[in-house]
Amino acid sequence: MSDIKWIKLTTDMFADEKINYIESLPDCDTILVIWVKLLTFAGKCNAGGFIMLTENIPYTDQMLSHKFQRPLNSIKLALDTFFRLGMIEITEQGIYITNWEKHQNVDRMEEIREYNKLAKRKEREKKKLNPPQENVNDISMTMSIVSSSCHDIDIDIDKELDIENIYNPVIEYLNLKAGTKYKPNSQKTKDLIKARQNEGFIIEDFYKAIDNKVTEWKGTDWEKFLRPETLFSNKFEGYLNQVIKGANAKQKYMTTDDYDKMVKEADIFVRPN
Repeated sequence: MSDIKWIKLTTDMFADEKINYIESLPDCDTILVIWVKLLTFAGKCNAGGFIMLTENIPYTDQMLSHKFQRPLNSIKLALDTFFRLGMIEITEQGIYITNWEKHQNVDRMEEIREYNKLAKRKEREKKKLNPPQENVNDISMTMSIVSSSCHDIDIDIDKELDIENIYNPVIEYLNLKAGTKYKPNSQKTKDLIKARQNEGFIIEDFYKAIDNKVTEWKGTDWEKFLRPETLFSNKFEGYLNQVIKGANAKQKYMTTDDYDKMVKEADIFVRPN
């Protein structure tokens, strides 16, 4: 995501013919609020006017319903209205704000992006050339930092940034797919995600593992295990590489053998009453 925090809204926005038309509709207030939310969210995504969860995963109407805290029918009505008025395009790459340059100074945005990259690069170079001074008791730690290669420092910084950025989209994706309401700032959840990422798994791996287990467990007695402590445990690699056979993987009722298998797989040792 970009560090840019603004979009352009003109003072004569409500004099626009399309906005005038929307104001004549029964659900005009809801549609207009969704429009402003969509514009601000496109600015936050900073994907050239596309509404994206990640670089390769676009937001859907269901995901926007969850993100904007609005009923799905309201989101669909608004998107249909915007599409018919030519305010958005719906492509294979996702939802796109038409004439995005009207709402965002694209050239200035590129300048800021390049400035941020340059500033970040200079800051890293400064840290490499001038490592922080430690007291006498910490001299051994200082020498260790100085002796680290520039390559290693870059990897460590990028890795920490990636870890910080992954919590929200992973938990948001889980909540969307499983219908849950887990919070991304739970320390236990963050520790689990961080542990898996330290093992080399990337954000797309989390999405795939979630998809696999939702396909298998959703609508069954196993649905209660669609939770971070199960999905992101040390069984994660197995969930990621599991071959799901669609409806054949789902069962309405759980036999004793099924349950014993589930207990072993999810590391749960207390049998329910």
